[in-house]
Amino acid sequence: MKYLLNADNKRAYTVTMVFILMSIVAVLISLNTGTLRISPLKVIQTLFGYGDFKSSTVLFDYRMPRILITMLAGVGLGISGAILQGLSRNPLADPGILGLHAGASFGLIIFVTYFHSLDEKASILIPLFTFSGGVLTAFLIVLLAFDRYKGILPIRLILVGIAISAGFSAITLFLSLRLDEETYSFASRWLVGNVWGRDWIHVIALFPWILILAPYAWFQSNTLNALSLGDDVAAGLGASVQKQRLLMLVTAVGLSCASVAMAGGIGFIGLVAPHLARRLVGPMYQHFLPVSGLIGLIILVLADTIGRSIFQPNAIPAGIVVAAIGAPYFLYLLTKTK
Repeated sequence: MKYLLNADNKRAYTVTMVFILMSIVAVLISLNTGTLRISPLKVIQTLFGYGDFKSSTVLFDYRMPRILITMLAGVGLGISGAILQGLSRNPLADPGILGLHAGASFGLIIFVTYFHSLDEKASILIPLFTFSGGVLTAFLIVLLAFDRYKGILPIRLILVGIAISAGFSAITLFLSLRLDEETYSFASRWLVGNVWGRDWIHVIALFPWILILAPYAWFQSNTLNALSLGDDVAAGLGASVQKQRLLMLVTAVGLSCASVAMAGGIGFIGLVAPHLARRLVGPMYQHFLPVSGLIGLIILVLADTIGRSIFQPNAIPAGIVVAAIGAPYFLYLLTKTK
């Protein structure tokens, strides 16, 4: 038994290191891609302070903030999806399918409706509004999925989430039609997954959410392991089932809603990343949670890079690129789980 645990730890460590290297490569490719080409060697030199004025300006003022946004958002979406799949005990769950992105969209529309501003100071508040929309959605889902005798029923989470998502999407569409032309244009791009956060203030707005919630989720790996085995087993292992499920649900809401606040309404990363990670390193959360975040990072960084480089001069939102990959994969998972 001890040998098997050591083997699993070694495999998880190896896979994690491989994905860290892949993440570095993906970031370097993204830094090198754009209207102005910069060689990988010059990118590295510039990052260490030995670049010229032009390369420093391009990297640090334009490309680096956007890439950091995609990195942080990818990690947040990947980990959020992993948490939700464990809580619902359903491999097809992700923040978008459960309706959290619809709630985040509702929060964003409320923000732009009443603030009419997306300047640097106002953008700090956007994650708070999307998080509030996500919390409202999660509250309704939990309320409707709750059974007075059995507590929160995981099977109901998915079904109720789909219904709540449809309702909030309709309200969001109605409110968006009342916006002025410029604000409506922003909202419509956001809804299809356009990475709009491109300044350092947007990085500052997103960074604390990922910095706090992602490590917290990892430290709760044993709790997530217990919850994924079922309520009776989790209670037998000493877990406070309903309390811990609510705490982890709030954590998932915070990660996903803060991520989409700056990266747009991007779906499928929370579905694909945890599923691939689980197949690579097994079902233990302390192993596959970090890998889920890294896979989410790689997918979103490369999707944004492809969208803004291959289709020049007309950039394609990263959400569309992710959907082009994620939708067929979702159908594959659906057929495998019959």
